[in-house]
Amino acid sequence: MAKKRKTKRQTPSVPVSLLSFHFNYCQTFMMTRLLLLLLFYCCLLSFPFHHAGPVIAEAFTGTYGINYGRIADNIPPPESVVTLLKAAKIKNVKIYDSDHSVLTAFKDSGLELTIAIPNENVKDISASETRAMDWLKENVQPFLPNTKIRGITVGNEILGGGDQGLSEALLGAIKNVYNSLKTLQLEDQILVTSPHSQAVFGNSYPPSSCTFSENVMVYMKPILEFFSSIGSPFYVNVYPFIAYKSDPEHIDVNYALFKSNPGIYDAKTNLHYDNMFEAQVDAAYAALEAAGYSDMEVVVSETGWASAGDASEAGASVENARTYNFNLKKRLFKRKGTPLRPKKVLKAYIFALFNENLKWGPSSEKHYGLFNADGSISYNIGFTGLRPSSAGSSFLSFKDIGAEGRSMAYVKTLVSCIALLSAVFLTT
Repeated sequence: MAKKRKTKRQTPSVPVSLLSFHFNYCQTFMMTRLLLLLLFYCCLLSFPFHHAGPVIAEAFTGTYGINYGRIADNIPPPESVVTLLKAAKIKNVKIYDSDHSVLTAFKDSGLELTIAIPNENVKDISASETRAMDWLKENVQPFLPNTKIRGITVGNEILGGGDQGLSEALLGAIKNVYNSLKTLQLEDQILVTSPHSQAVFGNSYPPSSCTFSENVMVYMKPILEFFSSIGSPFYVNVYPFIAYKSDPEHIDVNYALFKSNPGIYDAKTNLHYDNMFEAQVDAAYAALEAAGYSDMEVVVSETGWASAGDASEAGASVENARTYNFNLKKRLFKRKGTPLRPKKVLKAYIFALFNENLKWGPSSEKHYGLFNADGSISYNIGFTGLRPSSAGSSFLSFKDIGAEGRSMAYVKTLVSCIALLSAVFLTT
């Protein structure tokens, strides 16, 4: 009997087009998952992470700030000033006291404020930590967190000013304020420092030769030691205008105004300076290095140019003030360092927000304002005033690099990641 032949079951053939579709679908699915995963990690990178260890308070976001002086009887009220500052996109604001009307007006504004203990209160604050605590409970704690108080300056230009009693009291006041902040657990939110004038230096030309004067060093050394231990920067007032008007025959005004000029050469560091502003900042860095604090950051607590002055005040004019502040603004928004410290981004508070009609001293003291008393611009460097000005409307629009601060870096990272992912997706 013949055996039945077993027939081999044939597997149905799959159309090539279906296989191709399946392969392409899987490839697209895997690529999409990969892209989403990469995008997720990019998003994580675009936000800051808190690191373990002590946190150092920072009073400055970005690079550009303003000094809001109020020695005047005709300037706008603090509420209008908040509107003005927000329109100008100036986020960092420094005042010379702790006026409660200002602190209240700045509530929920998003503006970051550095307040001050005036010179006349320094001795009292230095007397005991209790005095410092009382001051904080009256002038700081009630306004937090809605008013963003980011810094406290203790005194202003005390060292080198000739008042030995104040010089002796400064360190104690600084320590009492900081220790009281620490008791309130605010030391990582509010920076403590003290601004200095050029009078603390014995010599500043060339920049590399700068050192602190001997009569100042006895007070400066322990202050620097304490600032170094708590991570505070060195605040210094920098005024090419004052240097120029004291010696206009030997200083090139273009060098003081950031305009084209031969500049100066520092043989010791082999560095070239094409503007006095950076030279004065690097002189401060050189003095800190000579004193043993080469890692300390320098922040310019005041700089500006008078738009008018006495007949004897060379260079005080609207045109020079506009040129200096316009070029300085461009310089700061580049977010770069100085020739001596190229990796330390330079920050500065401009002096000042308003012309102050009640200031004493030479006429120039009344004419440093970027804005007139009525809120209009004193001259055009790209800001918008509260009302039209004879100086003309703004002709330049600056992106708020200074006010955006570190958030700009996060946005740039995220945008770069999205652009990269898009490029990868389009080429697959």
